Amino acid sequence: MAVKEVLLYPHPALKEICNPVTCWDDSVQQLLQDLVDTMIDAGHSVGVAAPQINDMRRAVVVDVSKSKLGKKQENHGLLQMVNPQIIERDGQTLVREGCMSVPDYTGNVMRAERIVVQFQDENQQLQVISAEGFEAIAIQHELDHLDGYLFLDRVSSLKTDLFRRK
Repeated sequence: MAVKEVLLYPHPALKEICNPVTCWDDSVQQLLQDLVDTMIDAGHSVGVAAPQINDMRRAVVVDVSKSKLGKKQENHGLLQMVNPQIIERDGQTLVREGCMSVPDYTGNVMRAERIVVQFQDENQQLQVISAEGFEAIAIQHELDHLDGYLFLDRVSSLKTDLFRRK
């Protein structure tokens, strides 16, 4: 439908907690399509969350299948998630993350290695999936946006774990 402008830190919308989708109408389908279009247009993105395009509903899209890291592992392809919730976490790994809303920096963040996430898909069907590796990390990153967290909030030390992009 449309490529949307991605909000940049420190825009206040990026720190807000999003509202659950309670009324499923055409605007939800449009939001999901806008998220997909915005992610694809970025060229390098593996996910985008609704607050990044200034929509305060709990929706994200994730697709690691075209990323060099995602191609190395099994993944679910394009995930369109409404009201997603992580219901299980296992293991921990330290990973370097970046974000379209924080384009000048990357940072080391601790994430679960494996997760189980529950959500409604683009057809309003309840889904429960297991994800691991890069896909699990990408999902956790996007879901953080729904609760007003950026990867910057998860960096242990801004002095040693935050890096300017070259």
